[in-house]
Amino acid sequence: MTTTATQDPEGHPGPGGRPGSPGRTPAHPGPAPRKHTPPGAALAVLPHVLRGALAWTDAHRADFALPDDVLDPRTQVNATLKPLGELAQLCSTVRAATAPGTPEHEVAGALVAYAWEQVEAGDLLLELLRLEPFAAYPYEIYAAFAGYGLRHEGFEALARPLTATRAWAHTEQHANRQLGLVNSERRVGVVTHTDAGGVLSRTWLGGLSEPWMFEGPSGYALTHTVFHLTDWGRMPDRVPQKIDGYLRTWLPAWADGCLESGQWDLTGELLAVAASLPGPAPVELLDAVWPVLADVQHASGCVPETGVPARDPAPGPGEAPDPYPFIDCYHSTLVTAFAAALSLRSLRQPGTQPGETAPGREGHIP
Repeated sequence: MTTTATQDPEGHPGPGGRPGSPGRTPAHPGPAPRKHTPPGAALAVLPHVLRGALAWTDAHRADFALPDDVLDPRTQVNATLKPLGELAQLCSTVRAATAPGTPEHEVAGALVAYAWEQVEAGDLLLELLRLEPFAAYPYEIYAAFAGYGLRHEGFEALARPLTATRAWAHTEQHANRQLGLVNSERRVGVVTHTDAGGVLSRTWLGGLSEPWMFEGPSGYALTHTVFHLTDWGRMPDRVPQKIDGYLRTWLPAWADGCLESGQWDLTGELLAVAASLPGPAPVELLDAVWPVLADVQHASGCVPETGVPARDPAPGPGEAPDPYPFIDCYHSTLVTAFAAALSLRSLRQPGTQPGETAPGREGHIP
């Protein structure tokens, strides 16, 4: 399925790893009771989970390489540019959330640099924008790099008049996708085409939808609403108080449903949302869920999107191949690294540990 201006370039992984496939999670009539886990359970597994996921991604960087015919209209965007854009976006956040000099910080930076090389330092994105001036995804992929500090003067010179058109402002798309476009405009540094607060109010999350209506598509819409709102976890204070309280109340039940149905990719995204909330981290939730996801992670570092996890040991040089096809685990592995980096940052912030005081905050809609 080729991405267009009205489709989601991030995709919504579902059963079998097919972006856009509907996934289902059990509905809950109320917050589920939490199983007892020892304090610090998340911190005990997170460093290993993060480094393992990044190590697998680094070892498979060649699988993110763009084909020679990437600009051919028949080339599948969801199998080429989409994975590379996700590599750039999620690894740039990992680098921002980790300490300079640490292995995870350096590996994440190297992966972003690799992705920038693949788009020819922006030249390829400029050509893509010329070929598809009506599409939003080249701009959004570029914004992932621009938010990291990698810019292309020619791309921005062409994008500037395009994003000022009536067509750009009136592209018909779901509200969470429009919020993503607003965040991309913020990253590039141009005037946004609409008010983010008005768009947020039209999302499933912004409407504080009945929590028992949560299922796969609404779950991915919810997580991406938070990612776009907070600039992929970098600006938690953009989350309004009502949404913060709603998420803190219902994330445990939704996470339980995802664990019960083996939706590991969506579990990782919900953990990233939990770690993107303002104020103290939801420690009980992170301590309960992270050890489960850590157990799902393969010894090689990859994490499947859905289903029964493989239990075979990590292969040595020249031994058995990976336990899953690349397309069925790259996104969930990247999401795991992303969520782990944000969770470590959140758990280590003031106000999370006993005896520490977090600063006050007034909620607002940007």
